[in-house]
Amino acid sequence: MTPVTDAKVVYGFWGVLGGAAIAMIVGFNWGGWTSSNTTQKMSDEAVLASRAAICAAQFMNAPNHELNVKEFQGTDTYTRTGFIERGGWDKMPGQDKAAWGVSSPCVAEIDGLLKASQNVSVSVK
Repeated sequence: MTPVTDAKVVYGFWGVLGGAAIAMIVGFNWGGWTSSNTTQKMSDEAVLASRAAICAAQFMNAPNHELNVKEFQGTDTYTRTGFIERGGWDKMPGQDKAAWGVSSPCVAEIDGLLKASQNVSVSVK
């Protein structure tokens, strides 16, 4: 190879390498690219959030709703997950067993719904 061709190859190689590095930095930081691990984590979080919302809806739409709410509010915060599990609200429709970890975000969802409904009833009065 001639010295001019050799220099072009070297600069071309470094240009391709630098361009790829810049494209990856821009893509992962601002372009919305994700790795498979990040995508799996986001998917798991979304499924858990939807299951928690279903659990809260099942709790709020239960036939003896007022009694359940009073018992839920009278239960210590650290035993509320057990209360949800015993009531079976953390089980998804058509399933025999509840998925692991649904009861804790369900408790947070129910707390939020109850606080929101108390704020609405206070502002109406």
